[in-house]
Amino acid sequence: MTRKKTEEALKWQMEMGVSETFSKKIIKPAKVKPIEASKAEKEIANKRSKDITAQAIKKTVVSPKISNESFDELIKLSRNLADNAKTLEELKTSVMNYDGLAIKKTATNCVFADGNPKSEIMLIGEAPGENEDEQGIPFCGVSGRLLDNMLSYIGHTRADNYYITNTVFWRPPGNRKPTEEEIALCRPFVEKHIALINPKVIVLVGATATYSVLQKEESISSLKKTVHNYHSAYLGRDVPCFAVYHPSYLLRQPSQKKNAWHDFLKIKNFIENV
Repeated sequence: MTRKKTEEALKWQMEMGVSETFSKKIIKPAKVKPIEASKAEKEIANKRSKDITAQAIKKTVVSPKISNESFDELIKLSRNLADNAKTLEELKTSVMNYDGLAIKKTATNCVFADGNPKSEIMLIGEAPGENEDEQGIPFCGVSGRLLDNMLSYIGHTRADNYYITNTVFWRPPGNRKPTEEEIALCRPFVEKHIALINPKVIVLVGATATYSVLQKEESISSLKKTVHNYHSAYLGRDVPCFAVYHPSYLLRQPSQKKNAWHDFLKIKNFIENV
């Protein structure tokens, strides 16, 4: 910059009111105290956050509420389909074609059964988890591996000694517990499933299975002390039932594995002496 242009620039700055062009003093930015939201504003924001969370959960996890009239019609449909199924293959086809449950739309596969259909022991679980939904096989994840290990400890395998199914055939979103509506809509299929297998013994794995089949709400620790009798309109006899802990519970409470092993030994001894 030439001397003349420098003088012109300084003159312009003086005219604009600039009194200093350089300073050795470091000027720190002023500290601004954050504005505190009022108590009322915090409560409104908190409520809004909860409302948004609740709506998100409702959309992604919980099945839509079914009106009483629609529910009755869906129950009649599942009962009619179960009544008309004469074989396992027909029942499986009816279950797979049934559109009465919203969770079917979010599931990958219908999880119908696994194991030996000629087995004397029928094992009924709760509902498919993530692995079961992906593979279409009940008890094939971490819980399933533990179940297989437990069976091996009493000399049993699912391929030879057990026929395995669930009380609900599709995975509830987020692995949540099935609702009473979902359990009720699947119950006719479960009842016909039991009749077609015609087992000597039923093993109910977990609280949901026990509630679905026996319609008892007591804890598993209480129910497993007694041999229960199951009956339905499809069977002309009572079937002995045993309630056992779900493998997922045993993974959380490994100290209960010993008790679960004794429960399966009791089942083995019972079936050998029926």
